[in-house]
Amino acid sequence: MKAEFLQLETGEDVASIRDRLTFLRGQRVLLIWPENGTALTRKLDLVLVQREAMRLAIRLALITHDAVVIRHAAELNISTFETVGQSERGKWKRGRSKVFTTRFQRPKDEPEAEELRQYASRVLVDDEPRSVKIRRAIGRLIALLLLVGVLVAVGIVVLPSATITVTPAQERLQIDAIITADPERAGGFPDVENGSIPAISLIAQIEERATIETTGAQDLLDTTATGSVIFINRTNQNITIPAGQVVATSAGTTIRFRTTAETTVPAGIGLQIEVRVEAEAAGSSGNVDANQINTVVENDDLAPRVEVRNLAPITGGEDRAVRAVSTDDRDRLIAILRQQLQDRAYTEMLTRIDESQFLIPETVRISEERTDWMTFDHEVGDVADSLSLTMRVIVAATAVDEQTAQQVAFARLAGQIPAGRSLRPETILYERGAVTSFEADGRVIFNLACSALAAQQINYGELGNQLAGRTPEEALQTLTTSLDLAEGTVPQISITPEWLPRLPLLPVRIQIKTQSPGV
Repeated sequence: MKAEFLQLETGEDVASIRDRLTFLRGQRVLLIWPENGTALTRKLDLVLVQREAMRLAIRLALITHDAVVIRHAAELNISTFETVGQSERGKWKRGRSKVFTTRFQRPKDEPEAEELRQYASRVLVDDEPRSVKIRRAIGRLIALLLLVGVLVAVGIVVLPSATITVTPAQERLQIDAIITADPERAGGFPDVENGSIPAISLIAQIEERATIETTGAQDLLDTTATGSVIFINRTNQNITIPAGQVVATSAGTTIRFRTTAETTVPAGIGLQIEVRVEAEAAGSSGNVDANQINTVVENDDLAPRVEVRNLAPITGGEDRAVRAVSTDDRDRLIAILRQQLQDRAYTEMLTRIDESQFLIPETVRISEERTDWMTFDHEVGDVADSLSLTMRVIVAATAVDEQTAQQVAFARLAGQIPAGRSLRPETILYERGAVTSFEADGRVIFNLACSALAAQQINYGELGNQLAGRTPEEALQTLTTSLDLAEGTVPQISITPEWLPRLPLLPVRIQIKTQSPGV
C-alpha cells in the first residue's frame, strides 16, 4: 500500500497531528519531521499519536534525524527512516502504544515454579478442639456478613448511572487557502507553509474528424429569359422592325428586351406579326408575365406606328450560383475541431487519474498542433456543400491530489482555532474555487475553501470528577459556570434510578454527551 505523507511543522502539537490522522483511516502514514527544528520531543507525545493511529487502523513510520525521537520510537517499536526511499524499501514495524516489561526483562533471582511447589500445600489435621471450630465458624459468618455489606455498598456505588447532555457554543471557522500546484514538485512533499503541492502533468494525443456546411458562394453564368412578342400595325403601310429593336415593360421596374431578327409588319391597320425577343440582362429578372411588355423604346419613328404585346410569359431567366469553400469556413472548422479535441482529451484523462485526484478543466490546452496533422477534403474556392477536416493534436492538462490540497487548507484552518476550542471533524467542509492563475509550464494557482465548526474542548474525565456525588442542582451550577454553552440552552441531567438524590459517586458512571444547537 502506498504511504501517505504528513509533513510536520516545528513545534506542532499532538492535537493537530491527531486531527490530521482522522482523514487517513486504514492507511500507511509517514510522519516527516521538519528539516529545521523538531517536534514531538516527549515520549508521551509519541505514545498519544501511536494510540490514535492504532484506533484508526493506521501503520506509522517516522522520517527524522532527531536522536531523541529515534530513541523514543525504538522503545515504542515504531520504524524510523532517514529518507522516503529508505521507507519504501524497508520493513515497517508494528508499533505499541505503551511501554511494558517483557518476559526477557524479569529479575534474574525470581524463583522458578518448581522451587515453589513444596510450599504450595499443607496437610490438614482434623483433631482441632471444638472451641476452635466454633470460633472459625463465627469468623466465617462475620466475614460473610462483611462481604454482603461490601456488596451492598459496592452496588450503591457502582450501579447508579447518570447521563448529562450539554450543548456547547460553537462557531464556524473558514479559511480561503491559495494553493499552488507545481509540476516540478511531482513526487515530492507538499509545502504546507507556502501552500505548494505537487501537480500531475497529463499528456494525450487525440485525433478527430468534423464536418460543417460551407457558406461561400461561386457565381456561374446566368441564363437569359426569352419569348415572343407581336407587333400590331397602326397604318396601311409595311413597317420594318429591325433586329435588336428594344421593347420594355412600363409597370414597376422597367425590364428591356431586344428582337433577335429583322422582320416586317404587313400593311394594314390591325395586321400583326410575331417576333422572338430576349432580355437584355441575364438572370431571373427577365422573367415577366403575359401582357407586361407594351412599350417600344429608343425609336421615335417606330413607336407611333406600331403596338407591341407579349401574349405569353417570357421565361427561362435564371440566377445561377453554387456553394463553395471559403476561408471563414476553414477557420471556423479548425476552431470547432480544436474544442472537440480538448473535450475528448479531458474525458480520456479523467479515466487515468485516481479518485483522490481531480483534473482542473481550465488547464486543458493544446500543447502541439502542426499543419501536416490537418487534412481537409476540399481547398478554399472548391465547389462543395460541406467541408471536412481530420486533425491530430497533443493535449496537455494538470491534475492535483485533492487530499493533499485539503491537508494544506486544513493546516491553515487549524492555525485559527481559538484557545480552548477544537474542530468537530464531521463538520469539516471543503469547496474548490476558481483557478486564478495558469502558466505555460503547468503551474496552477487555485483557491480551496475549508470550513468547520469549532466547539469548546471538554475534559470529560475532569468534569466527571467535579460532578460525582453532587445533587442535580449543584451539577447544573457547575456545568453552567465551567462550560461555554450555546445561548438559550440548559444542560439535561438524567439519573438512574430516578429516586437517587445525587449523581453517582464514581465518575465513570457519569456519561456526558454533547449535541449541536437546535437539536
